[in-house]
Amino acid sequence: MLTLPAFLVAIALLIAIHEYGHYRMAVACGVKVLRFSIGFGKPLLRWQANPTSTEFVLALFPLGGFVKMLDEREAPVAPEQRHMAFNTQPLSRRAAIVVAGPAANLLLAVVLYACVNWIGVEQPEAILSPPAATSLAGTAGILGGERVLQVGAVEGDLSEVASFEELRWALTQGAINGEDVRLVLVAKAGEAQREVVLALSTLETSQVDVDMFNRIGITGPLTQPIIGGLQADGAAAQAGLQEGDEVQSIDGLPMLDGQELRRFIRASGASGQVQPQRWQVLRAGQSLEVALTPKVVTDGSNSVGRIGAYVGSRPAMVTVRYGPLDGLQRGVTQTWDISALTLTMMGKMLVGEASLKNISGPLTIADYAGKSAGLGVVQYMVFLVADQRESGCTQPVAAAGSGRRTPDVLSLGGCDRKTGI
Repeated sequence: MLTLPAFLVAIALLIAIHEYGHYRMAVACGVKVLRFSIGFGKPLLRWQANPTSTEFVLALFPLGGFVKMLDEREAPVAPEQRHMAFNTQPLSRRAAIVVAGPAANLLLAVVLYACVNWIGVEQPEAILSPPAATSLAGTAGILGGERVLQVGAVEGDLSEVASFEELRWALTQGAINGEDVRLVLVAKAGEAQREVVLALSTLETSQVDVDMFNRIGITGPLTQPIIGGLQADGAAAQAGLQEGDEVQSIDGLPMLDGQELRRFIRASGASGQVQPQRWQVLRAGQSLEVALTPKVVTDGSNSVGRIGAYVGSRPAMVTVRYGPLDGLQRGVTQTWDISALTLTMMGKMLVGEASLKNISGPLTIADYAGKSAGLGVVQYMVFLVADQRESGCTQPVAAAGSGRRTPDVLSLGGCDRKTGI
């Protein structure tokens, strides 16, 4: 229900702020603005203080907008108004008017990020799930269950890690820059810390895509291998599993994490046939053995196992909040980092060095708009400035037109992760 309204509000707001930047700078430079329009097509609402002032328009399709200025190249201009035409302004003023739109979006991002930092946002703790043995994390000696305390370049300074999102962001930057990253870990509170190095420089540039974190081996925070959301016709329900069951082992192999359990279930169907499995589960404090045979289904070109249930509990969460100055400083830093990452990824995609899988279309954007709005104001604000970052996803970009009419196209990216299997 919220998807379309949230999407339209988000798009309209970002466009309005962008065009307002063009408008305010044009007025400040003495250029006459004829029309300020949010949307294209048939006007739904019009407002004009007097016949000689700017006409404000809200049009039918709110997927763009423009600021139309007085300009001799579009229509004749009266001699007494020539000094207010866009084309008669010095280059510095024309450039300022064009740049003001993107600058307004960047300023909005800083403000929204700062507000999120001040309010605080709940994020998963940086506790690692068991990685695949062949992944970079697996070969580096990460077992799962470790808490990441610090992250940084091999030869650089280390920074504190407040949440799993901050860790993932640091890994994303390291992968794109082709730099190895070192992590300071602790297995349990009170135990000795240790350092590991993730060889992100071994990743090909073309591998920086939606599957990047699978290759790294850090795909999500640690979750308990809990069963939930059973489908009546699924293998789990037919075997007698119940919501809340905690899977301890399968055929004697310990299951320490929800993601590890999901990988095992999917991999069990790779050959096209699945043998019956012995599941040891903990239910109401008692250990039970359940015979279960996953169903084999086709996922793209691969055969995978499915049990018809959600797998994995909610990870341990932490509220990340900053003070007035730190929150504002981080807002500036986050806006800069995301903008730089966006431009870098777009450049790599243009020259074929990065996968086009990183691009998501309007349907994905709309889906995330609805999801974030349903989670609350803070998550919706995060969506507005940075989308739901996932592995290798591009970030929001506003591309401004130039000249006297500035049509704008908004491009956002996002990736989804399913926990049902």
